[in-house]
Amino acid sequence: MNGETFDWHDFLGRWQQEWVPGADEGEEGGTGVSLGRPGADESAIVAAEERLGRRLPPSYREFLAVSGGWHVEQTAGIYQLGGAADVDWFRDPFDMTPLYEESLGDDPREEEVLLAGMWRRALRLETDSDMSNALLDPGDRDENGEWALYVYKGWGGELPDRYRSFRAYMEAMYRAFHAGRAPRPDFVNATTRAQDAHVEEGRLLALRGRYEEALPLLEEALSFGRPGSADLLNQLRQLLEPRGSREYGHLVADPRYLPDVLPLQAMEPARGEWRSGGDDHWLGMMAARGVDRETAESVLSAMRDGTHGYAPTGAWGRAVAEARESARWGVTDAAWRVLRDALPLWEAPGPSLIAPIGLLADPVLGPLITPERGREILATPRAGEPGAVPEPVPDLDPPGLVWLTEPATNRRPSDGYRCVWAEGVDPARLPALIGEEGAELSAPVDLLRASWRAPRPHEREGVELWEDRALVGVGRTLEAWAFAFDGHSHRYLDDRLVSPAAAASSAGRAVVVWREQRGSSPGDRPAAFHLSVAERGEELYAFTVRGTDIRRRGAIPEALDPARLFRPEDAEADRERRALEALHSELGLSLPRFALTRGRLRTFTTRSWTRAPREGEGFVHARIGGVQHRL
Repeated sequence: MNGETFDWHDFLGRWQQEWVPGADEGEEGGTGVSLGRPGADESAIVAAEERLGRRLPPSYREFLAVSGGWHVEQTAGIYQLGGAADVDWFRDPFDMTPLYEESLGDDPREEEVLLAGMWRRALRLETDSDMSNALLDPGDRDENGEWALYVYKGWGGELPDRYRSFRAYMEAMYRAFHAGRAPRPDFVNATTRAQDAHVEEGRLLALRGRYEEALPLLEEALSFGRPGSADLLNQLRQLLEPRGSREYGHLVADPRYLPDVLPLQAMEPARGEWRSGGDDHWLGMMAARGVDRETAESVLSAMRDGTHGYAPTGAWGRAVAEARESARWGVTDAAWRVLRDALPLWEAPGPSLIAPIGLLADPVLGPLITPERGREILATPRAGEPGAVPEPVPDLDPPGLVWLTEPATNRRPSDGYRCVWAEGVDPARLPALIGEEGAELSAPVDLLRASWRAPRPHEREGVELWEDRALVGVGRTLEAWAFAFDGHSHRYLDDRLVSPAAAASSAGRAVVVWREQRGSSPGDRPAAFHLSVAERGEELYAFTVRGTDIRRRGAIPEALDPARLFRPEDAEADRERRALEALHSELGLSLPRFALTRGRLRTFTTRSWTRAPREGEGFVHARIGGVQHRL
């Protein structure tokens, strides 16, 4: 509100004309109820101001000239507002000021200071309420001279609701009046028809990629409680914030929308984040909305074990299947490009769905939908609607391996990493080549969570404490190497290493890299870096660097000469970076950052990376701070 004129006669007259009883008033309330009384003339308003010792704020003063009070029902506990002769200073009768001043702290925000002082200087407007007060604060003023209005619900124990002016409060109460009567089939008037038109306009704008124009229309319609507005708006918000949780009400039970919506609703309970009552509570809520219990249980189970798959029909469905095949092996940028190109082919199963939100619940494809990609989905015309295609967002995976030296959201500074690359091998064959006996690929999982939950050696029957079996994420690089990556290694690289390179090289070359991070305490041994390369079952060359000590085997290419890559005068980070750059340029090795740090990959457990101690050798297995160490 920037000082523009506002027609209180029109606003209040429309409210009066549209009034019908609320659900709790019954029809005996009739439609002839007068919501207000005649307004005051200028002299009466001036007299009230002289009595109060203050000139009233503009919008409230204009209201008083039109109405001698208003019936706002039970919204926020306020029933009736008074006229010019009724208002008076509040004077903090319940001694609220000390309570709020005590909580200010040493560096309070401006709004906290204003609220603490409001109680003793506010003007009380209500004449009938349920232990609630409508308070205009002359100390909380804007550039137009408007006073903020606070509604304090004495029975709620909450902070007061703040409105920037009296007019803003009345407009909010008018919208609440509409929202409370929206379910009534006979509540039809010019305002409801206008807001329903906004819902339809917002739906079409959203399908045409003009979601930024659709948002305010749908938000306003929702404030009036118009049917369908919440479902459409929540879809836009869900894609703008893909990790958020949204409610879709009874839309979840409609067969047209259930494949998209029910898995979304199951995401929180599947992750163990359901707020209360566990599975039974969630299943009961779904049943109350009309979802068959067996169907809900099946979807929840599939979401929990990672086997759910978003499976629409038609050309869009074929693109989804193609994208999933790429994404499940870590080639996520290519998967996203497939989805992006196919977005115009998406078809709405009914008028209440405006975007392919079912993508978000897919365990493989869902993590690909970042906020930037969510906006790109919304900005792309869909379902045969016209519109301009947006500029594509950049790919997320950098080339090569240098990103391994950068901080990652799900890797700690103490984490080492190790990886096996196999040329000419389908990633699905890696468990047979380098996996423990009976190893199989898991469903797609978050690698950090999988690492945390993996059983420790002493917790597994038949596993010796000296063994170093790694839980690895499996995928394929852009250069078509299969890889098995452990990004949360805390093992020590020692002389008992048995490189998996030879076992992985059945179809061509295989490469093993192991980066052991430096210890965090002064005096800890320096970081180590190991490389071994094999072909057709035979090791070609290998080296291990720890500090200034270099051990090598075989004919190492000049480009990978450890003496050149790991110069003693350079910082450890520079040495590691140079080695990773050389591996990319010389051997064509890379790893998909997004899939390994934010996506979902299938996993398996490898054979031990260390051999058994020989006669006369010993080893120490220690667990310090939740981290395993073998020496």
